[in-house]
Amino acid sequence: PDGVFLGALAGAGTLSELRESLLAAETELYGGASPRVLPFTDVRDAGALLQRAGLALPVADVETVTVRYDSLFGLAADLRAMGETSPLLDRSRRPATRRLFARAAEIYADRFSDPDGRIRASFSIVWMSGWAPDPSQQKPLKPGSAKVSLKTILEKPTGH
Repeated sequence: PDGVFLGALAGAGTLSELRESLLAAETELYGGASPRVLPFTDVRDAGALLQRAGLALPVADVETVTVRYDSLFGLAADLRAMGETSPLLDRSRRPATRRLFARAAEIYADRFSDPDGRIRASFSIVWMSGWAPDPSQQKPLKPGSAKVSLKTILEKPTGH
């Protein structure tokens, strides 16, 4: 009872630059594209999962971290080292060729590089927490039972 669940997972927007670059390169080279980057969880869906699991006081929040690389190939090496290569079943069985990745690297650098030439990779981390229900947990107050109105608190100068 009263145990806590803490979790983190890749959220929507993760690797959006890679996704866009691969789609553009594949469309340009082959006249069509296949998904090569996993779909990621939206923060609202993560919160809904916590509720469906029956957790009390569920919280889901998202933080975006930008990591910079010398090239798409450095990013790909890190993804391989993490075991994060694409397990998608609905993707094209056409092999991802060097030509595809070379063109994707050019597109990535054109669209998502900083002035120093390094590329950006976005990772959206969905942080989640929830508690196993327990009678000792704090309960919401009855509507209208507050001693100070929210309006008063929001109008109070902060001294900044």
